[in-house]
Formats: sequence, structure tokens, C-alpha cells
Amino acid sequence: MRSLAFTLFGVCTLILAACQPEGASTGTEASVPGDTSETTPYSEIAGDEVLRFTGTEPFWGGQVRGSTLVYSTPENQEGTEIEVDRFAGRGGVAFSGALEGAQFEMMVTPLSCSDGMSDRTYPFTVTLEIGEETRNGCAWSEQHPFEGPENP
Repeated sequence: MRSLAFTLFGVCTLILAACQPEGASTGTEASVPGDTSETTPYSEIAGDEVLRFTGTEPFWGGQVRGSTLVYSTPENQEGTEIEVDRFAGRGGVAFSGALEGAQFEMMVTPLSCSDGMSDRTYPFTVTLEIGEETRNGCAWSEQHPFEGPENP
């Protein structure tokens, strides 16, 4: 299942890259305009950077740093700490592990994101799969902050 998620992440990354007009920059390709042969892993989110994430319907969030991810909900505000593997693909990073016996796959891509609840704009879009359920959200870090009010 984990390899399937990484494969899907890679395919989605290639599709996103293919949707860019020639010469457009996603921040992940080589300096040669239109070069689609670049295979360098995404490096804009450092392995020791604290990446925070949030989502709605249902509300969820947390943070990840290195191989430690904390996932929280309104019912579990302290959060559950899980160990994750990090994978840097061409167009983002993915984190995989297990949450209470269910497969946990979180893909983070450098696409502008709105949580739909505040006036914030986040630098990263998150796709989260827990077992068979898929959720969407946003992410940011101190190095890549959101834009908008601190306390909406």
C-alpha cells in the first residue's frame, strides 16, 4: 500500500509538471526552460524543518519534523505521535506511517492553498490518506509562512 501511495504521488507530480506552460517555473525543475528530464528531489522543505498542517471537514492538523509526526483532532488536541518515513519526490514531499492501525500517507506539494475558513493563504497543499479516507488541507512552516492574520 505504501509503495502504491508513493507511485501515485510520483504520477501526480508528473501530471502537475506536464500542466505547466513551457518555461513556467514550479520551483522544482532545472534552470533550462521546458526541461522535463529533471529528476532532482524536491528540497524546499528541509528534513529538520517543522512543517505544520491543517484541514477542515473534519478538523485535523499537526506537525512533522524529521521522522516524527503529531496528528491532532478536536477530540485529541494533544495529538498522536507517529513515526513516519519521508520521501522527497520531484514536486513535493510525502510522509508515510501508521495511525492507530491504519495506513497514513500525507503528500505536501508547493501549491497555494486556502483553508476556506480564514483569510490565510498557505504555501503548500496537503493530501492526506488515512486508511481509505482522503482529506485535503494546507501546510506552512517558519521558513515558508502563511500570508494573512496570525489569529483569524
